[in-house]
Amino acid sequence: MDLTLKKLPNYDGVKGPLVFVIMDGVGIFKGSKEGYPGNAYEAAEPKTLHALIDNEKISTRLQAHGTAVGMPSDADQGNSEVGHNAMGAGRVFDQGASLVAKAIAEKKIYEGEGWKKIIGNALDNKAPIHFIGLLSDGNVHSNIAHLIAMIGECDEKGVEQVYIHTLLDGRDVPPLSALRYIGELEDYLWSLRRQAEASGKTRKYFIASGGGRMVTTMDRYEADWSIVERGYNAHVLGEGAKFPNAMEAIKELRISSKQDDQYLPAFVVSDPNDPTKPLTTINDGDSVVFFNFRGDRALEISRALTEENFKGFQRKRFPKVVYAGMMEYDGDTHMPPVYLVSPPQIDRTVSEYLSYNKVSQYAISETQKFGHVTYFWNGNNSSKFDDELETWQEIESDKIPFDQAPRMKAIEVATALVAAIKSGKYKFLRCNLANGDMVGHTGSMAAATEAVRAVDEAVAMIYAATKEMGGTLVLTADHGNCEQMISCNKKTGEPEMGAGGQYKQLTSHTLNPVPFVIAGPDTARYELAETKNKPGLGNIASTLLALLGFEKPEGYFDSLISIK
Repeated sequence: MDLTLKKLPNYDGVKGPLVFVIMDGVGIFKGSKEGYPGNAYEAAEPKTLHALIDNEKISTRLQAHGTAVGMPSDADQGNSEVGHNAMGAGRVFDQGASLVAKAIAEKKIYEGEGWKKIIGNALDNKAPIHFIGLLSDGNVHSNIAHLIAMIGECDEKGVEQVYIHTLLDGRDVPPLSALRYIGELEDYLWSLRRQAEASGKTRKYFIASGGGRMVTTMDRYEADWSIVERGYNAHVLGEGAKFPNAMEAIKELRISSKQDDQYLPAFVVSDPNDPTKPLTTINDGDSVVFFNFRGDRALEISRALTEENFKGFQRKRFPKVVYAGMMEYDGDTHMPPVYLVSPPQIDRTVSEYLSYNKVSQYAISETQKFGHVTYFWNGNNSSKFDDELETWQEIESDKIPFDQAPRMKAIEVATALVAAIKSGKYKFLRCNLANGDMVGHTGSMAAATEAVRAVDEAVAMIYAATKEMGGTLVLTADHGNCEQMISCNKKTGEPEMGAGGQYKQLTSHTLNPVPFVIAGPDTARYELAETKNKPGLGNIASTLLALLGFEKPEGYFDSLISIK
């Protein structure tokens, strides 16, 4: 495969460094009414961002959700993973939600070797199947419809025992919505048990454990292994606060912890014959499926359940199970070894092209988004393309709730990036400022407002250094979040009121467009161009290449600019 880039005939590229800044979770709320009280971006009054977005010649909006980033429909939110995939690859691939939905609809998932190992073990050895994963229809990490379809297949094939270990969302869906999903699942499991009883069959299909996603099981980037350990102990060992069922657990834990669903402590469903004991544990010979399709928060629990020489935390017991992830969560380390649906094969990313063409690169973010500007940007590849040309720098994230430290590490990231810009060693530099997304997910309007202020200060520092070096700044976001912190009525657009006369929080990503700005000494030569598709994140890679003086590669989406 020839990765040689062709030079533009009329432009040699920007003279100084090209600096690409991704403001994670900072969208533009186009539908807000005057006086809407939930726009943290506007409430922050970000001077630098307003100046760039409102006044620069090359300033537009990009679609960052739905089919524009490979999701099944335009009703689906975008997320950081698919957003960085699209930005880094220059085109769009069917993503996890689409791939899994298609595999289930066509029943191809059940023809794969992964599923055959899971269900074959259960049938041959009369072993239970344990499903672990995020229980919601947020379609960002998982979808309850996928889980229900697989449970139905277990029933159809005669599996007698199925246990579900439910991670509560409240982040990609409303913050107090867990009872809805638990209720849907409980009703379905009850119907299968009832049908089996009527026909003389055995079906022990029950919820066995759970907990809020931000404190149970779903850590990422090794930020806090205690989260995984907490979930492991609940799911595998049956250790934790015990309740007669998941519904009671959620109701009581909401009151005792005073937390939304995503932060509810881990719980275990008790044995009806002995409330001091767990309903079940995960044991040698069991089958286990982690049904999240997104990889970042699935890797660590997968390692804990499969690695012999695991060092994340001290396991009290390590059962030898037949384990499968919904997808291969890391193509470089091949984790997990067994999976149900193959991930998209993303090749020819912009960084691969730049490395092949000897363009020096630098990437930075704090821990929470470091994998996004490296692994996901590189097409789900955790390796550099050229160790000599590429430098990656990670700033360690705080290990406290993000609403308690909304500035996160924005200034530290900016400081390091400024040093890299001024070093003169790199032609293309990229960074992710995580605040808008991570703090937006907390639901705190005050914290999200402060988060945007921190991003504004960071961008001001980065832009000043870029100008000093004669460089060009490109500014965008991977999806929306903090610009819409209060839920709105879909029909009227009015902010919705929740319990206690308070506005109803919106903690999920949004369907809003994101900004795209180019600021530099050559902008007089640039014009916004017509694109074949509706302008989206997939158009960014060709635009970056154009700014560096290269034509777009075959198959890449059009550049957002034309150059005189």
